[in-house]
Amino acid sequence: MTTRLTTVASPVMRSAPVRSASHQRIREAFSEFVGDPRFPCLAAKTTARSDHEHLRVYGRLGCVAVSDELAMDLARFACQACAANRFNAFVAIFTGRPPASERAFERRLWAQLQLLHERDDPAAGWDPAVSADPRDPRFSFSFAGTAFFVVGLHPRSSRLARRFRYPTLVFNPHAQFERLRREGRFEWLRDLIRARDIALQGSINPSLSDFGERSEAEQYSGRDTTEGPWRCPFHRRTP
Repeated sequence: MTTRLTTVASPVMRSAPVRSASHQRIREAFSEFVGDPRFPCLAAKTTARSDHEHLRVYGRLGCVAVSDELAMDLARFACQACAANRFNAFVAIFTGRPPASERAFERRLWAQLQLLHERDDPAAGWDPAVSADPRDPRFSFSFAGTAFFVVGLHPRSSRLARRFRYPTLVFNPHAQFERLRREGRFEWLRDLIRARDIALQGSINPSLSDFGERSEAEQYSGRDTTEGPWRCPFHRRTP
């Protein structure tokens, strides 16, 4: 692993507290993290290089106070994502104190997604291309009528590719993966990313699966959920 990735992804921050960092510094840290030559996700690299990444900085992950602003920003992005024919992603970085463990991060990730769901416009509905039941193999989080595959990053992650100094949620529009499948490019890209992850850490995350095999909810936090029974805490609002 390169020195740069180790520095950016270090689980123990020795410098100034996260809360004092400027938004520009945070943006630069994320750009450096994704731009590291050994960072495995080529889709994220493509998005960052082409300036199709929408990055916003908020307060504490899972906090009611930031959820209204996050909901408005994500709704605007969802409208743009529907019209885009390219890789794009919405990156939400949180400056509050990072969770103390992988399980703590997972709890706050789902608390944040629940808060977003409660602020979603009921008229938008759940994206009909995916399931709203987190136990369903075809589940995907939906907001503003758009399905998203959510990738959680945080400094305590056991996966090097997810170990970023600030708690972060990356919202990837599900439709772009389906477009790759139609074009016959999805499997090639998936296998290349997994090979790069093995080169970085020696293994792939055991929680990984393809859409339709197992609920993708297990993958959002990056924690290994295969060691015992796992239950998603998310509940869809009653229509």
